[in-house]
Parts: sequence; structure tokens; C-alpha cells
Amino acid sequence: MDEAAKPDAVALLKADHRKVAGLFDDFKAAKGAGKKQALAEQICMELTVHTKIEEDVFYPACEGAIDEALLKEAYVEHDAAKVLIAEIEAGGPDDEFYDSKVKVLSEMIEHHVEEEEKRVEGMFSQARKAGLDMDALGEEMAAEKARLIASYKAGGVPRPKAPTLGGTALA
Repeated sequence: MDEAAKPDAVALLKADHRKVAGLFDDFKAAKGAGKKQALAEQICMELTVHTKIEEDVFYPACEGAIDEALLKEAYVEHDAAKVLIAEIEAGGPDDEFYDSKVKVLSEMIEHHVEEEEKRVEGMFSQARKAGLDMDALGEEMAAEKARLIASYKAGGVPRPKAPTLGGTALA
């Protein structure tokens, strides 16, 4: 890939957002349990990879450069989404609340995307204003994303960790 084709960090994250939004739309329109399950699994994989590169690369780079409350909220939103991702992955289309879980996950992700990219003082605009090296971050994130996808396809998606939600034990 030539230098001009490499996305910066924000472009990479926004592309992920668009891809997942499209998958949620496909899920909503899908007929048949097999199609729904395949789409849900793809959604969960995409979100697991996306949250991991944000938490391991992008968010640490933002620490001290953007509003701390916004960053903390993003971590909690990720952890809440991970709970639903784990539920969806453990279930199937015949489960009573399967479609509802995917719908609520979609709504949570839509809110999270709004926080990151559409508010006047959203995370992405704050990170750009702070002068973070978006090209270097994008390169690091793209490499980590490729590594994670290969790892997850070979060995399965790991059980998500939700460190901000440690106070509650779920069944």
C-alpha cells in the first residue's frame, strides 16, 4: 500500500464505524437464523477488534490530551458493549432475546460513535486539536488490527474483559 493510501487514525476508526453500521443494517434486514447468526458473529468480531485497537493504541495516546471525562466514558461504553457482545456470542438466533441484544448493542454503538466523531468537542476533534500524530497512530492501529484479525480467525475471539465494570458479578 502506498503512503497516500494509508488511513490516519481517525479515518481508520471512522471506516470501522461505517462498516459496523452497515452490518447492523444488514442484520436488521436479514431473514433466517443462519444469516442472522453469521452477521452477528461478524459484528462481534469487528467490534472486538475495534475496541481492542482503541483501548491499546488510540485511547492511551489521547490520555492527557483530551477531556478525561470523555475518555473515561468511552472505556465504560466499551465495557458495556463487551457484556452484550459476550451474550450474543454465547447465544444464538433461537434465543428469546437474541435480536433484542443485537438491537441494543447497535444503539449503544451508535451513541458511542456520536461521542467520538460527531460532537463539536468529540474525542476525534479533541485529539486532532491536541496535535496527536494521526498518521503514526493510524499505521500502528492498522498493523495491530491485522494481527488481531489473524489471531482471532485462527484461535477464536477471546472472552472480553470489562475492567470498568468490576463491581458486579453477572450470571
